[in-house]
Amino acid sequence: MAKAIKTAPRKAQPKSGNGSSEKQAAAARPAVAPAAQAAPVQLSAPEPQPGTQPSMRILGQYLKDFSFENPNAPLSLGPQAKQPDINISVNVNARNLGPSDFEVELHLDAKATGEGKVIFAAEILYAGMFRMENFPAALLQAAVLIECPRMLFPFARQILADATRNGGFPPLMLDPIDFAGMYQKRMQAQAQGQA
Repeated sequence: MAKAIKTAPRKAQPKSGNGSSEKQAAAARPAVAPAAQAAPVQLSAPEPQPGTQPSMRILGQYLKDFSFENPNAPLSLGPQAKQPDINISVNVNARNLGPSDFEVELHLDAKATGEGKVIFAAEILYAGMFRMENFPAALLQAAVLIECPRMLFPFARQILADATRNGGFPPLMLDPIDFAGMYQKRMQAQAQGQA
């Protein structure tokens, strides 16, 4: 089974508002592609107080948008001549909700195809509200775009696995995502775009 992960382009407005078995998933080790199409994220927070440590708290997390399509059922549930190709897009977006509060969105888009047909398609927009206090301006954006989605990922991963299982397929278990690598590629792409 071929699996590829790429960074999805940022959508202007999400709909509601930045299948494999475990054995097959373990065999494929996808890599995240550059975030060349990701829009710049502008975040701001008050200056840290002298002598204080940075702190991060999760105020809430929620499923913001979800869809699962199984367009060729029940034929897609039968034996397949070969393993389907699974493409996974990942995107992270963030915005200020208040001086020290941020909403971070983790967007996962998974599509399985085989013999020119869509076997299943799933789209998840999972989000959380975070309070980031006493972060230096130089570290704030990295903390929001790396650490926050890292905390959200296990929950979005479980939703995707349950959805594919409930759709009649083996659960799609995503490998951990290198959010630090995604962030670095996003910053490089933005620097090249400004140059």
